[in-house]
Amino acid sequence: MSPALRSSTLGLLVFACLLRPAPAAVEPAEARPRILALADLAVPPAMAPVEGAPVDGPRRAITFAGLPWRGRETRVYAWLGVPENAPRPVPGVVLVHGGGGTAFREWVAKWNERGFAALSIAVEGQTDERVPDAPKGASAWRRHPQGGPARSGIYGDAAEPLEDQFMYHAVGATIRARTLLGAQPGVDPARIGVSGISWGGVITATVIGIDPRFAFAIPIYGCGHLHDADNQWGAALGGLRLYREAWDPMVRLDRAKLPVLWLSWPGDTHFPLDCHAASYRAAPGPRMISLIPGLRHGHPPGWNAPDGYAFAESVVRAGRPWGGQVAAREEGGRASVEFRSAHPLERAVLVSTTDRGFTGRRTWQETPATLARNGATWTATAPLPAGTTAWFLNARHGDLTLSSEYQERP
Repeated sequence: MSPALRSSTLGLLVFACLLRPAPAAVEPAEARPRILALADLAVPPAMAPVEGAPVDGPRRAITFAGLPWRGRETRVYAWLGVPENAPRPVPGVVLVHGGGGTAFREWVAKWNERGFAALSIAVEGQTDERVPDAPKGASAWRRHPQGGPARSGIYGDAAEPLEDQFMYHAVGATIRARTLLGAQPGVDPARIGVSGISWGGVITATVIGIDPRFAFAIPIYGCGHLHDADNQWGAALGGLRLYREAWDPMVRLDRAKLPVLWLSWPGDTHFPLDCHAASYRAAPGPRMISLIPGLRHGHPPGWNAPDGYAFAESVVRAGRPWGGQVAAREEGGRASVEFRSAHPLERAVLVSTTDRGFTGRRTWQETPATLARNGATWTATAPLPAGTTAWFLNARHGDLTLSSEYQERP
């Protein structure tokens, strides 16, 4: 080929590339049934041990088959643990990390100590091997050679084909993990729940509207209805139709009939209490709320709180959460909440603010509340400080927190 012809041909190729349309945006109406179809991942995926990984009592590192990504097969890295001395069959839980996390062996151990089988999964294509001196902004974890997609910001891959998006793979991995855990010897497949922290909480809130097999759920911090949050979530999602109409957990939370514990704290700067409340009010199943002042945001604060374990134990043993709100009202400048509780409640406090705006940036104060028992219920009451803009009441049983629903005043 002559230089002139070569140059002309190259020019035509460049021109054709410039004219080539960008990838078509995924239409929400077309995406929704494909997302729901992830519930069909009911065949246990192929599982393999991780060679050279340490063995920690009953816990071992494994990989299992993930969903195809960009035309190739993937593997999901995970830690699996089935307690050795608990009465068979044992209940179980799938554990989903948040941003900067991975499959955590210590999280599995905490559930094993309480008699639960647990499977902690890495949903960003990574392992639990740390990258030495990882640069700021890079993942701290080494990728698996067959890992699936990493998360790209906040639904930053929404223009990709649906089956190549991070959330599609994360939800698929969570559902496959539930199937795999239920197939383990000695595990009761009818008593398997799911718990996720931060981004894992978003995944948890998403998956419970898709797969009806989960026995309970514990989204920690994460929730839905984030497109109008006054922070990075709202900035990223306010104009994203695919989130609002297909990926937002709110799209399917009316299908979530299982018991759910919504665990967070009033100072959380990632997930505001109004978005949190919109999420739990959309789910028709039995709900319990724990809003713990001073909890902080992170993996250890989330998994060290005793509330999630007590909730799960009550559901798998008694079939329902150990407590919950029956009714809440304001009258004569006082807040009043009626609680149901299987445990004696010992004290109560009003948690309120006079600030406005994003809930995680408000100042919250605790003031005393009275607590009285009336048969099977307990009533907590407290005067609302002048200028109160939002409030909820907390009742305590030992180190457990039973919260009322978040109330925003006009």
